[in-house]
Amino acid sequence: MGDPLLSQRLEHRQVYAGAVGNVLEWYDFAVYGFLAPQIGKVFFPSDDPVASLLAAYGAMAAGYFSRPLGSVLFGHLGDRIGRKAALILSMVMMGGATLGIAVLPGHAELGASAAVLLLLLRCLQGISVAGEYGTSAVLLVEQAPVNRRGLVSGWVMAACNLGFLLGSGVSALVSSVLGEAAMAAWGWRIPFFIGAAIAVHVLVMRRSLSESPLPPDRKSALPVIEALSHHYRAIGMIVCLVLPVAVTFYMCFVYASSYLVEQMHFSTAQALDITTLALALQVVVAPWAGHLADRYGRRPLMLLVTIAGLITTWPLWWAMHQPSIALVVFAQMSFALINGIGWALTIPVMVELVPARVRVSASGIAFNLCLGVFGGTAPWVATYLVARTANDFAPAWYMMAAALVALLATLRMPEMAGRPLPAMSSRSGNPSSSACSRRRG
Repeated sequence: MGDPLLSQRLEHRQVYAGAVGNVLEWYDFAVYGFLAPQIGKVFFPSDDPVASLLAAYGAMAAGYFSRPLGSVLFGHLGDRIGRKAALILSMVMMGGATLGIAVLPGHAELGASAAVLLLLLRCLQGISVAGEYGTSAVLLVEQAPVNRRGLVSGWVMAACNLGFLLGSGVSALVSSVLGEAAMAAWGWRIPFFIGAAIAVHVLVMRRSLSESPLPPDRKSALPVIEALSHHYRAIGMIVCLVLPVAVTFYMCFVYASSYLVEQMHFSTAQALDITTLALALQVVVAPWAGHLADRYGRRPLMLLVTIAGLITTWPLWWAMHQPSIALVVFAQMSFALINGIGWALTIPVMVELVPARVRVSASGIAFNLCLGVFGGTAPWVATYLVARTANDFAPAWYMMAAALVALLATLRMPEMAGRPLPAMSSRSGNPSSSACSRRRG
């Protein structure tokens, strides 16, 4: 019998090597977002600073629009060649793109070509990000002990939030040390150099990753085509389950943060502090929620989370519109608690609903489709709804509608906690014939 302590250390190393790439993913997201004003002036100079900022955000959005391409590319690689190979390639692309942004000359040196190159680098980051999250989740959940798949998934989500915290912290620290003038001239590049160094560290760690055994029949069809043709119901179910957490995250941490500054007259520092506290809470909550999902099942906790979203969203949104900072903090922390639990639960579910031969493709398509169509557009939708209805609570109704969709999907979701993952392909179009046959209650 092997040494249990050695086995545990190897398992921890595997989880770290697989999940740490998500730190870089969200680190780069945070860094680009916080440094958009400086980036806009360097690559999109204009007499109107708002125009420069909008152009910088446009390049940021290009990363989201390229995610579907990334989910197709890395889904194919992950299902046909292997999860480890796809993860190594995603990190090479991410690290290379991040280093490219760090050293890219600005408009003053290259003219309009600088903006085009920045846009291409952002697209490259978007493609690699699409492969990173889904593939790492699949590999780690596949290799986790059956009674710890939820816990491992929780650490993946914790890594994402940790990356966002690290990105905001590094940006704030470099800015405070260098000052505004140096930051605008060259200091904004430092966080991107740090991101490239993180990528090198991740690549070194991933050399020791174990590969998941691939199904012997994986070459009989293109996994992306098979996923869309025969597992569209599972993809649709995953989209519905991810919907409320994607919408709530962008609504509360992007739209609401701007709303606090522009409409509620909170300072930018106060809004960022509140967001930081909420994200820190999600780092703590995610592994705990995953552990509970292993112990009590996915469906009971997802029912609890979606019902909580339906019941609490309106009063919490009301609290966020009060001039009391204590009420705003309470509301944001409550949203973070519900959202953090929901995120942690969706990771094992999207891996457990599809068979091994199309697992990376199906889960990646579903996740990136939901994030791109509903998550990334949530701030725009909120702004549009408020403008059209003159009702500041329209975003709350939108979040409640998303929670209702997830509730209906959860009622039809098979319970997979403590059960083997579906290994072979089912061509019935159901979430998985084996999973459905084992549905509880």
